[in-house]
Amino acid sequence: MVWPGAPMVPEAPVAPWKRHIVRQLRQRDRTQKALFLDLMPAYNRLLEKAELLAQFSKKLQPEPSSVTLNTHQGPWEEGPDSNQVHSPATLRGKWQEEEKGLHLVCNQMFYQVVEKNTALSTLELKLEAGQSRLAELEASAAQLQEARAQLAEQVEDWQARNDAQREAYATLLELERLQAAELRRLEEEARDLLEKLVQRKARAAAERNLRNERREKAKQARVSQELKKAAKRAVSISENPDILRNGVRDETPVLAAEPESLESEACEKWKRPFRSASATSLTLSRCVDVVKGLLDFKKRRGHSIGGVPEQRYHTIPVCVAARLPTWAQDVQDAHLSEVNAVCFGPNSSLLATGGADRLIRLWNIVGGRLKDNQTLHGAGGSITSVDFDPSGSQVLAATYNQAAQLWKVGEAQSKETLSGHTDKVTAAKFKLTRHQAVTGSRDRTVKEWDLGRAYCSRTINVVSYCNDVVCGDHIIISGHNDQKIRFWDSRGPHCTQVIPVQGRVTSLNLSHDQLHLLSCSRDDTLKVIDLRVSNIRQVFRADGFKCGSDWTKAVFSPDRSYALAGSWDGALYIWDVDTGKLESNLRGPHCAAVNAVAWGYSGSHVVSVDQGRKVVLWH
Repeated sequence: MVWPGAPMVPEAPVAPWKRHIVRQLRQRDRTQKALFLDLMPAYNRLLEKAELLAQFSKKLQPEPSSVTLNTHQGPWEEGPDSNQVHSPATLRGKWQEEEKGLHLVCNQMFYQVVEKNTALSTLELKLEAGQSRLAELEASAAQLQEARAQLAEQVEDWQARNDAQREAYATLLELERLQAAELRRLEEEARDLLEKLVQRKARAAAERNLRNERREKAKQARVSQELKKAAKRAVSISENPDILRNGVRDETPVLAAEPESLESEACEKWKRPFRSASATSLTLSRCVDVVKGLLDFKKRRGHSIGGVPEQRYHTIPVCVAARLPTWAQDVQDAHLSEVNAVCFGPNSSLLATGGADRLIRLWNIVGGRLKDNQTLHGAGGSITSVDFDPSGSQVLAATYNQAAQLWKVGEAQSKETLSGHTDKVTAAKFKLTRHQAVTGSRDRTVKEWDLGRAYCSRTINVVSYCNDVVCGDHIIISGHNDQKIRFWDSRGPHCTQVIPVQGRVTSLNLSHDQLHLLSCSRDDTLKVIDLRVSNIRQVFRADGFKCGSDWTKAVFSPDRSYALAGSWDGALYIWDVDTGKLESNLRGPHCAAVNAVAWGYSGSHVVSVDQGRKVVLWH
């Protein structure tokens, strides 16, 4: 109890378990009270009726002095206006019947009370079970609340981490954007530098050509002046050849540096006896004719009259009669992915393979087996073509990174990169003259390169992209996607001839004598073109033969007796060039399309490569 004026003392916090017990007691009180709300009023009414009946029964006791029929009325009478008077026995019988009925009603009410008590006990048991269950659920709810609080803390922690990571990600995105911008700027600078370098090399080449042209013109002017001086001098004519030879040697010292064949030719012209007396001196016209002959001979030997004669490779010896391959002598998994190109070296014991894994592998043939020699690195894209120079000291490869690359045998890294194309380079071949090469690309150009200075000396624009090129003495032959083979004179700017074929050209191969050309095309045929008459001499086809790709290669045998090509089903087909008949159909280790084949210069070995990474040596 709180007294007025007493200081207010803050109540101590109630423990949770006490509040829980109080709530359970109040709930139990409400539940039990609700069960007796209907029963207690009925029971009270029943007791009131019993007391009233007891009072009536006392009043019905016979008292003669006080009982009068006219004044006594009970609850069983019909009413104040009733004329019938009942006797006490009748009234007692009625009262007993009513009492029995009341007893029956009381018994029924008692039974109902018992049933209600039983139901109440059952409900109390259920209530206790429910309360225990409620307690368990509340305890579980408390645990869940604690777990929820922990999870909420974890969520907050993860959200903080996520925010930090988002900030870091945004920072990285900004850094990546800046680096991408820097990369684009560097690429633009690299392109600008490359264009400047190409322009500088072009200007240097133009200046060098101009200097050479001026030097040649000055030399021609000096030769003309010396000839004019020589023409003005009087020369005595004698029948003695020695005197003539001495006179010619004294009068024309500039011609002493010429080859002996030219000197003998000039001396023959000078030593011819004159029958007329009017020819007692050299005329200008005759001197000019002699000089023209000398100049024409020099032009036949080189590109310019004042230049150094072309340095040509030594001729590669080839076999007289090639042998047909019959069985697979060795099988190797050469590359990590498909192999696109293969080429023999001039000694037939060294070969090179190039694949889509950007590697060139050199192999030695030792005892009928392929032995790994060296791996050449540095290619910027998939290798599409490989070629040895006639000396066997250099390897040239065409790649998909818009450039051709040059390696020196024995060095693993690339020596030179011939860049200038704007699309994939599909073919790269050495020319027969030293330090010169030709490339073909999908950018619809064919380029000639000076390997000594690593710059493009000539660009040929074509209407269709190039799939393969081959080189002769003074001719370049290119095969194109528009089903045409084009011929270019290396000394002239224009196309000299076009030969149409049926189907896109996939490869070209020139015979060793440079008189026949073998082409492979997507119409699944091989064609032999006679270059002497510029027409198609033979067409090879066979049941089952089909080109597996746009770079399927076909080759002549070294003696030009056979034509060899690989098919999409892994088989090798060999035709006789003279008869046109199918000589052999080799099947074996290849389980994928054959991309390229090569026939060694010795004529005893054939190598094939496929799209399943295999290189097979046939004997």
